[in-house]
Amino acid sequence: MTDPDADADVDTVPDATAGLGVEVALGDAARQAGVERVVRVRLPTAYGEFFAVGYLDRRRGMEQVALVHGDVAGETALTRVHSECLTGDAFASTHCECGDQLSAALTAIVAEGCGVLVYLQGHEGRGIGLLAKLRAMRLQENGLDTVEANIALGLPVDAREYGVAAEILRDLGVRSVRLLSNNPRKREALLGQGITVAEQVPLLMPPRAENIRYLMAKRERLDHDLPHLDGVRGLLRETKPQCGTTP
Repeated sequence: MTDPDADADVDTVPDATAGLGVEVALGDAARQAGVERVVRVRLPTAYGEFFAVGYLDRRRGMEQVALVHGDVAGETALTRVHSECLTGDAFASTHCECGDQLSAALTAIVAEGCGVLVYLQGHEGRGIGLLAKLRAMRLQENGLDTVEANIALGLPVDAREYGVAAEILRDLGVRSVRLLSNNPRKREALLGQGITVAEQVPLLMPPRAENIRYLMAKRERLDHDLPHLDGVRGLLRETKPQCGTTP
């Protein structure tokens, strides 16, 4: 598939990892893989200035985007691979910490001076889709945890795949990352896709009353590194009513 903005097989646009005005050959590696770089545009945000680099995942027919700040080509770029979460990212739901993590990651990247956030569509609800996620949330309101809810619906606990994220990072010239994540399984998935993870950088958000049990399940059932929940766990044990007593 060719770039819709060009007639030639190889186009020239400003490099996503460099400053304004630098021209390079675009997208050869990505096209040979499975993603095609389609567009790059300056994106001013409340956090700072980024370049939005848009990709087409040709295998799945999905659109993806990376937000790039500064020069990320080379080693140990501060990187967030963020799974799409409409309820958290757009609606600021406190059921999860996704929106808080998105904001914190963009803030950290700008503070670092360079970095990249790959925003992965198709990852809603750990890959089960928006409507299924909402059904799972309803089951969680009735007492199931996030893992049990997916299983009760006959759905995978985690159906996410990170191959497209690895291809985007390679297209941007990122050879190794400092990964903003609490999820060791995400680290292992990227390593399995050939991305060197030099460091896993914690992205811990203060727990809320609405998401403490969700976060506990992520820690206990999905192996997330969430040491800041230790005190909360103890507090919950201390305040849990005894059988036969009135709270």
